[in-house]
Amino acid sequence: MLPPSPDRRWTLAKQLGVESAVVRFWGVDDWWEYETLLETRNRFADHGFSLDVVEDRPPMERTVLGQEGRDEEIETVKRLLRNMGRLGIDVYCWVWTENPVGVLRTSDSIPDRGDSLVTGYDHEWMERAEDHPAAGITEEELWDNLQYFLDEVVPVAEEAGVKMALHPDDPPVEELRGVPRLVTSLERYERVLELHESPNHGVTFCQGNFAAMGEDVPSAIRRLGERIHFVHFRDVEGTPESFVETWHDDGPTDMAAAMEAYQDIGFDGAIRPDHVPKMLGEEDRAEAHAGYTDMGRLFAIGYMKGLIERGQ
Repeated sequence: MLPPSPDRRWTLAKQLGVESAVVRFWGVDDWWEYETLLETRNRFADHGFSLDVVEDRPPMERTVLGQEGRDEEIETVKRLLRNMGRLGIDVYCWVWTENPVGVLRTSDSIPDRGDSLVTGYDHEWMERAEDHPAAGITEEELWDNLQYFLDEVVPVAEEAGVKMALHPDDPPVEELRGVPRLVTSLERYERVLELHESPNHGVTFCQGNFAAMGEDVPSAIRRLGERIHFVHFRDVEGTPESFVETWHDDGPTDMAAAMEAYQDIGFDGAIRPDHVPKMLGEEDRAEAHAGYTDMGRLFAIGYMKGLIERGQ
């Protein structure tokens, strides 16, 4: 995942032989407008990258909660999809009940191998937090609001030729601060896909979340098959209520078997490393999000390349 303008990470990616880019628009206003996406797409192309995935989301809290103003939010998502289609950007990675509570960790400095630092989650701490202002909304209301959203946007994705790839709830617990979560198991994923049947309505297969759910990752890959549009290649150890991120080669998942499963289902989309340890000498990246420092990504990409070549 790269920022929309060149920096050190672009150079490192090119040195590693990376050609496919996933973008997130940190600090850019109204990034879903055509002109911004056009400049970004061409900026990547000028530096030898194909921009294949947008992994950022316009505001959607009113949509998730079914509040006044949701139709305006949905129109922005439609505009994003149409603009992506015009520019040949294939995949839109989105979330549902990340709104309004978010992706949460309770620690970002857990010592791991060689005193590298990883992130983790302990639900006990979140149970002590006060309820979120959205607490009280029911799970059924969230399902109804999701149905409304999908019925509005999936036909636009089909028309635009863009694949929507839904990311799981992270952490995949049933409720956070009084707000239910929906995308917390393989069976619930399948329910979401059934809400609006379409080849353009699919999955961001985040391996860490599926591992935390207790799923056998290679089996889940084969079960979802062609509905997988985008992959986060990572691993965790633990349960939805208590887990830690791991090094890519040191978690409970058989990562070679996972890569073989992607090859078996014919997956040829973007796959990126996710949530890496912070390593020695990365104190200068204090501003970076936990799990998104550079050296761990270098290790992960090399590891992934080796697994891919092993299976060919």
